[in-house]
Order: sequence, then structure tokens, then C-alpha cells
Amino acid sequence: MGNPQFHRPDLALLSLEQQVAQMVVVRAAGYRFDHQIRYPNWEPPNKTLHEWIAHLGVGGIILVGGSAAELRDRISSLQALAEIPLLVGADVEEGVGQRFSAATHFPPPMALGAIAKQSPETAIEYARKMGEMTAREALALGINWLYAPVSDVNNNPNNPVINVRAFAETVETTSTLISAYIQGARVHPILTTAKHFPGHGDTAVDSHLQLPVLPHSPERLAEVELVPFQHAIAAGVDAVMTAHLSIPAWDTEEPATLSAKILTEKLRQELGFSGLIVTDALVMGAIANHYGTNEAAVLAVQAGADILLMPGDPPGAIAAVCDAVREGKITPERIQASVERIWQAKEKIAAPDIPQFPQAIGNIDTRETARAITRDAQTVGGKLHLVPKPGYNLIAVDDALDCAVLAKPAPAIILPEEEGYKLQLVDSHTPYPLPTWEEPTLLQLFVRGHPFRGSSQLNDRAIALFQELVKTGHLQALVLYGSPYILDLLQPQLPADIPYVFSYGQMPDAQAIALQTLGFKST
Repeated sequence: MGNPQFHRPDLALLSLEQQVAQMVVVRAAGYRFDHQIRYPNWEPPNKTLHEWIAHLGVGGIILVGGSAAELRDRISSLQALAEIPLLVGADVEEGVGQRFSAATHFPPPMALGAIAKQSPETAIEYARKMGEMTAREALALGINWLYAPVSDVNNNPNNPVINVRAFAETVETTSTLISAYIQGARVHPILTTAKHFPGHGDTAVDSHLQLPVLPHSPERLAEVELVPFQHAIAAGVDAVMTAHLSIPAWDTEEPATLSAKILTEKLRQELGFSGLIVTDALVMGAIANHYGTNEAAVLAVQAGADILLMPGDPPGAIAAVCDAVREGKITPERIQASVERIWQAKEKIAAPDIPQFPQAIGNIDTRETARAITRDAQTVGGKLHLVPKPGYNLIAVDDALDCAVLAKPAPAIILPEEEGYKLQLVDSHTPYPLPTWEEPTLLQLFVRGHPFRGSSQLNDRAIALFQELVKTGHLQALVLYGSPYILDLLQPQLPADIPYVFSYGQMPDAQAIALQTLGFKST
């Protein structure tokens, strides 16, 4: 299935409503049927979605959930409804398998930053391969727009939402790796996105919930936050996604997504970016809690955005922007300039020769590259080569009801089980008092930053579990999946002889690699 051929429409033949609709990207479930929709507040039922595509004429969709096979059919059927081919995007920062099962799931980008500390050349090659392989798998399914790479410098360990999604904690490494990723992806006819402009790394507030403030001086912003985006632009990135941040040094009134001073004056004019400016999702709390649904859409267009991502009310947003044009608040030329950039993007991806399905999905080379990154980025310590002494396999997660990586046959469960370990799962729903473990205990912690949770830290009970096992001497080994900042928190309390493995990845391959490193046999 190739990208649909694109024949540039005559703008003079499109109504204002049709032009503005091309600037709107709506969210849709990757699943085929309405009863599979997981987030009904954001993902419309099929009848509504079909109406938005076929009659309203929205310019694109962003997809979440489903298997690779059903997603391919889903995209094909939605493209068939569109008079003008759709931009089809997905947040696949960790590979297509992060969102769609059966495709390849890479570890988070910060794994590459860890490798770069030992071998910059190896990390650069991995980043290039990750970009190329992600693009190849995406195109085989019909995805033509990668909402990646994250270009934030995660220099704040308390960042709850960027965290391991960033490539590194330094400007230099971040800039080098995002450039390599973009260059790799550009092998294929696909769009890439540098996000979240002008930099979401040095925040401790989740913009999905509240509006963070970046209090730095213009000099500091120019030296740190802006540099990776300058490298992304030089590498040929196709789109830049805005951050829902308040940056008083540049604009004391509006957040970056709604600021002409930041999007037009800074990004367009000063940095010279000529591609698509796409908002971060307009349903996020940082915007939705402070602005009316349709007001935000108008302000974003006035600020310089070309693409309105996930407005809360797509028909209302289109109508509001059209009203603003008729009232003289937005010029017709401003809309036409955005549509022209959208046409250019759609022309770029309108190529029939793309990777074949299913050969391009989860093939040996791609999966082995993901495993190699996972393995090379691990941190290990203590006396390794554990001789398993069956006791408890204690797994702590934030929410076991929403933890897909532990679905059977997850290695974190199966490998210890085959050695005689008894599984015990603990999460935020586990009632107090917690039971005590008086046998050798393998402790596995799944912790990383997640949007909408507002924190990247271990919950209190997981810390209590670790401390109790250390105190009683029953901690046999520790495996931590996710955030390196949690390892920094626990390591000073960890006895020197206790073996431990830290992995950036949480997916099944990462679990298998970590446990094999400890001494568990592979199935």
C-alpha cells in the first residue's frame, strides 16, 4: 500500500471552510470497531470520523492503538474516504511497536544518550538506524508522518512527561542524535517532527495537566533549548511541534503554542524554519484549562500554526477560524500560506514505492537492532550471574490494570516462574498493609514518566518495598525498567553485593535481556 497520489488542488476552487479544514488533524482509534475505542472523549465513533474526513475534509488523522495488520486496513479505508489524501501521523518515538502491536518497539531515545557516553559513533549509527527503520515500518502500514524525534534536552531529572523520551541531558548529544534520526528517516518519503518547541526538557510540570513555566533568560534559552531545534532544521526536519509552555522572557501573555512572538518571530523569522508548524494536542490541560476550545484554535492560527492537532471540537474550530477570517482577525493570505505548506508536505509523501507489508514489519534486522540498543544501554552492578533461589518474584508497577508490557507471556513473569519463583504483583491499588516477604525476593520495578500522571517518581509503597527488603536482607536482586533517575535514587541504599540491572526499555525484549543478564535462562 503506497501513499496516495496527491494532485495539488486549485486553492481558488476551495471554499474557506475547505482550506481551514486542511489545517485540522483529528485523533482516531487504530481499532476498527467503535466498541474497541479506549478514549471516547478524544476518539470519535466511526460515523463521526467518516463525516469529518469525507464531508468536513479534515487534513489528517493521528492514530493510537491496534495491531499492525488491522491498522493497515484501517488507514486504507480512511484514505479512501478523503477527497484530498490525508496526513496520517502517530506518536512513535520508540518505534511503531510502541503504539501498534507486532511492529518493532525500540527502547526510549534516552537509551541512545546512555550509549553515547561510551561510544558517540555507535549511538549516532543507532539513531540513524532507528529513524530509518521506524520510517520503513510506518510507511508499510500507511503512516506518513512521524511525530518524532523529541528534541527536548531533558536537563531536569524531575521532569514527569519528557524524561526518557528525550535523547539526552546535554545539548550536544541531543542535537547530534536527533540529526542522525532525521537523516535516517529521510531515506523514505515520510515526514518527521521536532518537538516540543522551544524546549520542554527543563520543566517539572506535565503540560497534559497544567501550564509549565520556563523562567530562563533569552541568553540561556538560546544556548540550551533552541540549539537542538536549530540542528533539526539544518537536518531537514519537516515539521516542528509546539510546546504548551509559558516563557516570560519571550512572551509574558501567551504560551508558546499561542504566541506569535515565539512561533512567527522566533521560529519562522529568526530560525528560518519554512516547514509545517503543528500545535501539540489542543485538548491538553495546559491549553484546554485556560482557553475556550475554539478560542485556542483561532489564537494558534494567529500565532503562526499551520496544523491544529486534536482540537476538542473540530467542526467548531474550523468554524471559529473561518469567522475570524471574515471578521478581519486573520487574513485569507495567512490561511493560504498554511495550506501551501500542507500541499508541499503532501507532495513529498505521495510516493508509490514504499516498503512492503508484511515483510517490513518486525523483521529480524529491525528487531535485532532494537535488542542491541537495549542491551548496550543497560547498567549492571553488584555480583552478577545470580544463581536463582526460588522465592518471590515481586513486581511493582503504577497501575497493573493498564500495564500492557506485563501481558503474558511477559518474560518478567515467565522466566522467574520457570525457576520456581512465586509471583506477587503490587501497584497503587494494592491495599495496606502490604504483606511481608520472608524469602529471597527478586524485585522488579517498572517506573518511567507518563503523560497525565503528573509524576515520574516511584510511588511511596514501591520505595517502602525496596527499603523493607534491604532492611530484612531478603532482597536477592533488583531489576529496574524505565527511568535512570530512579536508579540514582535507590543505588545509594543498595548493598554492594546485591546484583542489579537497569534497562531503559520496559517491553518484553527488554525484560528478557535484563533477566538473562542476571542469570535467568531464556525460554
